[in-house]
Amino acid sequence: MTPACLADQREAARRRLPRMLFDYIDGGSYAERTLAANVADFAAVRLRQRVLKDVSALSLSTTIFGQTLSMPVALAPVGLAGLYARRGEVQAAKAAQAAGLPFSLSTMGVASAAEVARAVTPPWYQLYMIRDRGFMSELLARVREVGCPVLLLTVDLPVPGARYRDVRNGMTDDSLGARTRQALDGLAHPAWLWDVRLRGGSWALGNLAGAGGGLTRLTQFWGWIGRQFDPSMTWKDIAWVRDRWPGPLVVKGVLDSEDARAARAVGVDGLVVSNHGGRQLDSTPSAIRALPAVVDAVGADLTVLMDGGVRSGLDVLKALSLGAKACLIGRAWAWALGGGGEAGVVQMLARLRQELRMAMSLTGCVDVNEAGPHLLSHI
Repeated sequence: MTPACLADQREAARRRLPRMLFDYIDGGSYAERTLAANVADFAAVRLRQRVLKDVSALSLSTTIFGQTLSMPVALAPVGLAGLYARRGEVQAAKAAQAAGLPFSLSTMGVASAAEVARAVTPPWYQLYMIRDRGFMSELLARVREVGCPVLLLTVDLPVPGARYRDVRNGMTDDSLGARTRQALDGLAHPAWLWDVRLRGGSWALGNLAGAGGGLTRLTQFWGWIGRQFDPSMTWKDIAWVRDRWPGPLVVKGVLDSEDARAARAVGVDGLVVSNHGGRQLDSTPSAIRALPAVVDAVGADLTVLMDGGVRSGLDVLKALSLGAKACLIGRAWAWALGGGGEAGVVQMLARLRQELRMAMSLTGCVDVNEAGPHLLSHI
């Protein structure tokens, strides 16, 4: 059956993936209030329906960081995507390239930047601040060498959020009992087992080769985060990254207007308004609610993107109307990949494009670059 909407693809992923992996995609932190608010607050935004406008020719393309996008969307970095489908980062990157969109590779991806770049145009690259600055410097050099054009520096994860689902399903538990339950869960999902576990190659995190320890089990991955993610990072550390990255530098994880002004002061090129998909501090504002104040704080000085709660092309138009230049989508492509591989991501992006076209037509917006507050209804 052809999925009618993203919820259908989410359900396909739920059926195909072991519970531990589905929960990792699907869940948030604490009671998941911010996760829910990301979606609910998008639903609360109202658009003006306009009639008798000539919408026979629509323009969806835009330019960001010198790159032309076929629509104002990019695939956000999602960790462990190579466990959702065989070499999943490569499959998703191929789907993005076919759609004329950027793919962002997570530092925590199974496929390395070099592997993705052998298959498609080099991806945008996402990085965390790592205590081992020597390794971090080497990593930056590697992704520069393969031609990654944009660096997304994620700053909202000095420590991992309290993700109750990961505890309940044993993702962070290395005991024999937990590993046995995970093995049985894998056996209960034979399509995933054949595709990923038996044919998918190494589970090691490709970008972290040389980080020490191999990182071949998920518990090792969590241990490495605890040891290496740097909670002492401040705005002065942005200069260290800037010295080693000549291309566009985008700070990801800003919700507060004061932080937005601080980012502008240290000379970054863009911001992603994001609460990490509701996976870090619960009870923060949703990304779409935080977006207008951040845009007002930096004006036209920085390129402002957003992620969190984007589930349709209708949501994309709402974000543009509130000041974003484009949206990053994360769970949307992870669910599509988990349920249907590359073909699922292709299908999701085609539907997103059509939904955006319909929303533009019914609001009388003929060019995404002209979307703004005039499209919003205050009734």
